[in-house]
Amino acid sequence: MKRYHSYTEYFREHYGERVQKLTVDAGFTCPNRDGKTGYGGCAYCNNDAFNPSYCRPSKSITQQLLEGIEFHKVRYRKAEHYLAYFQAYSNTYASPERLRTAYEEALAVPGVVGVVIGTRPDCVDDAVLDYLSALNRTCHVVVEYGVESCYNRTLERINRGHTFEQSVAAIEATHRRNIRTGAHLIFGLPDETEEDMLAEVGIINRLPLQTLKLHQLQIPVDTAFAREYAAHPERFRLFRMEEYINFVVRFLEQLRPDMVLERFANEMPPRYLIAPNWGKFRNVELWRMLERRLEELDTWQGRLYDKPQPSL
Repeated sequence: MKRYHSYTEYFREHYGERVQKLTVDAGFTCPNRDGKTGYGGCAYCNNDAFNPSYCRPSKSITQQLLEGIEFHKVRYRKAEHYLAYFQAYSNTYASPERLRTAYEEALAVPGVVGVVIGTRPDCVDDAVLDYLSALNRTCHVVVEYGVESCYNRTLERINRGHTFEQSVAAIEATHRRNIRTGAHLIFGLPDETEEDMLAEVGIINRLPLQTLKLHQLQIPVDTAFAREYAAHPERFRLFRMEEYINFVVRFLEQLRPDMVLERFANEMPPRYLIAPNWGKFRNVELWRMLERRLEELDTWQGRLYDKPQPSL
């Protein structure tokens, strides 16, 4: 047994097998880019930096998924079932008709048994959530919200364009419809201390979340942070690799034991990455480092968990 609640184990527990996610770029945009909320996007955002090579909105969703299945067969030969991961930009930011067409095209691909929908908390409403609730009765549905930080001062600093209160409202509205709900946090954002970041675990524990993604801040090319870093690198305190792993251990010790840790670090192609430079480490190696550190300290997810009060 691992010392954290892993995403792979979660699927084996519930489905008896590995279920592989396949990234899809359906050509959606973001209210923080088209002017509804703002322009320019979040200060760290360069979607090209994390889209697999087979993901291009010029291709149909079906073609992307079929190419993704072939791509992953080399690495995950035992995977027979897949989740279509709508990742790029905000994947509920469109008309209900367009959303329905996109999701249902993905579900029509042989082997695809569900959808994971990455979006923003200000891009869902009752109509979207009611549709996803109905879809959830026929397949595996996850809505993954980019929360990024629990602090409004930080969300403003990174030009996020929504508040933490909106994140809470969206997560709770999704949970009320029995839809699996995930969140994404970034550690190392400017002006947040290590203790600020560690304090977020208590806030996250009180939210009705099933899955959690954690990422270290990375500065990609062609972003507002890239320009700011070039002019004022002293404004950024980027985690070194060992330092980050030790921080994640502290966070996990206090994390709710049932929360599924889907990811704890981000991997970016070198041609996009300005900083920090952790060398040529792949995510699988970082997972091993985290597991070794947990073993060395004889600790585990939830070891220091103290059940919180139900309301924020």
